[in-house]
Amino acid sequence: MSTSTCFDALRAALRADLDFHGTNGSYGPHAWHPFPAKFPPQLPRFLIEQLSAPGDVILDPMLGSGTTLVEAVRLGRRAIGCDIDPLARMIAVAKLTPIDPSAALEEGLTVLSAAQRDCWQDGHRLRQDFQLRFDGKTADFIDYWFLPQHQIELFSLLKRIEALPQGSIRDFLSVVFSSTIIAKSGGVSLARDLAHTRPHRDMKKAPASAFVEFAKRLERNVAAIGNGMPHETEESSHLSVNGAMDSSERNCQAEVRAASAADTGLPPESIDLIITSPPYANNAIDYMRAHKFSLVWFGWNITELSRIRAQYLGHDALSDKEYQNLPDQCQETIATLAERDARKAQTLRRYFGEMATVIAEMKRVLKRGGAAVIVVATSNLRGIDVQTHKGLASIGESAGFDLAGIGVRRLDRDKRMMPARWGNQQSSQIEARMHDEYVIGLVKS
Repeated sequence: MSTSTCFDALRAALRADLDFHGTNGSYGPHAWHPFPAKFPPQLPRFLIEQLSAPGDVILDPMLGSGTTLVEAVRLGRRAIGCDIDPLARMIAVAKLTPIDPSAALEEGLTVLSAAQRDCWQDGHRLRQDFQLRFDGKTADFIDYWFLPQHQIELFSLLKRIEALPQGSIRDFLSVVFSSTIIAKSGGVSLARDLAHTRPHRDMKKAPASAFVEFAKRLERNVAAIGNGMPHETEESSHLSVNGAMDSSERNCQAEVRAASAADTGLPPESIDLIITSPPYANNAIDYMRAHKFSLVWFGWNITELSRIRAQYLGHDALSDKEYQNLPDQCQETIATLAERDARKAQTLRRYFGEMATVIAEMKRVLKRGGAAVIVVATSNLRGIDVQTHKGLASIGESAGFDLAGIGVRRLDRDKRMMPARWGNQQSSQIEARMHDEYVIGLVKS
């Protein structure tokens, strides 16, 4: 696609209705696992259709739960995604791997039955193994958030899943397991509001048995397999997993990388289209606060997860880096915020500075005439709308992109998992900043 053709197509796309209210975004694997601030699959699907052709390479450098990648593969494109979040990669890998629904159901029920038998017949040995698996800090975390009975039920399920050979069914059942913990309805921990990354402990909560929840989610997720994702066939092998999870080459239509958006490791000018949604400024949605509830069971300890969390883009911890040469739009916003809160101004500077590095990496890997689309909401810090979209657009122009425009989409509070409310009730900063989302369109000339 020529630069001018891409520019015109992107401008036209940004003028379209990007709300997608009233559409079903829960088809196929998209509803397998809750994930905060997940955009509707119709949005990347529409942009991929408008801005690429079959066989093109689509990149999401902050892949989240893999929505862009799934839609790219469904449309016959090659998909590449990067993320430093282990749970995001685990979910994306499972969603992108073709799977036989009958085999998945049969194996899932076998795992469930064997785990229940282990619990009832060999509970003492299970408890001994459980005590040896976790370090002190991680064990304290589990003891605080999970009742003893649920700990043993989850551990027995996990051991049976881990006994399966590496592959699509084990990946799928790992996601089923995780979704019994991180759930919109509360899951099997003592946490409330976990799916919104705002967990608080409720000792009055009476979680259902992990076995019951596993059976429910297994049935639901298997039913979704036949509704929007390819079944496993002899010819299909569509996934290459790069990084810590699995180094094996299972396929080549999709690739999941354990890499940061600022350093993807991809060759220069190798990508046809980028569609991504970065975290919000000032760590407004703290993904790791929720994801660690699941990840501790898969062998990640609390100390290591805290280290990963500190590397998240938009983290609210201060940094020693200077982040010079930000455009005037960003500098002026930071200066205005500094008059009210110097520390928040520093974290906003870190956010814009890190996004400048990410956008420079996007430009490096994107082909000439390709588009980069960034979906983001603004933030309200100390009563100031920091206009994140304008800041990122100005960073894009400073990096050498041509700005095709900024589209606006209204969030559907019933489907977008964010702590937002309609009406005039804006009792918190978070509610004041998450009703609209902006779609920034950049073109590399």
